[in-house]
Amino acid sequence: MPGPPPAAQPAQPPPAQRATAQPPERARFTSRAAVLAVVLCAIALSLAYPVREYIAQRRQIDQLEAQSAQTAAQLSRLQAEAARLNDPAYIEQQARDRLHYCMPRQTCYVIIGGQPAHNVGQASAAVAGTPWYERLWSSVHQADQQPSSR
Repeated sequence: MPGPPPAAQPAQPPPAQRATAQPPERARFTSRAAVLAVVLCAIALSLAYPVREYIAQRRQIDQLEAQSAQTAAQLSRLQAEAARLNDPAYIEQQARDRLHYCMPRQTCYVIIGGQPAHNVGQASAAVAGTPWYERLWSSVHQADQQPSSR
């Protein structure tokens, strides 16, 4: 007794026919794709304004933070100046420098046409490098050039 008959296998077309047996080509731009494109454009347009506002607000926040830091620095400078103004020695120094005040039993001199006090250190450093005879000669020339007020 021969064995059971072999199971029927579906008939496959020959290899040459397999390559040509493709489903008919569909249109690349379907109505579903058009709806999808419209929906994506609507989403992009609906997000454009909020994103632009977010960026503008972040820029404004950064500017306000910079302004706040600048104001805080100015506040600390003013507080340091207020602390100095509470010091009597600083007030006395400012009265002498700016207002030319003298303390009682003190002899003060004001040189008219002289250099301001804050430039004296620079001038003395420049003068210290020159010999004494050159300084003497330049002072004679300077005195000769200045008009007499008498």
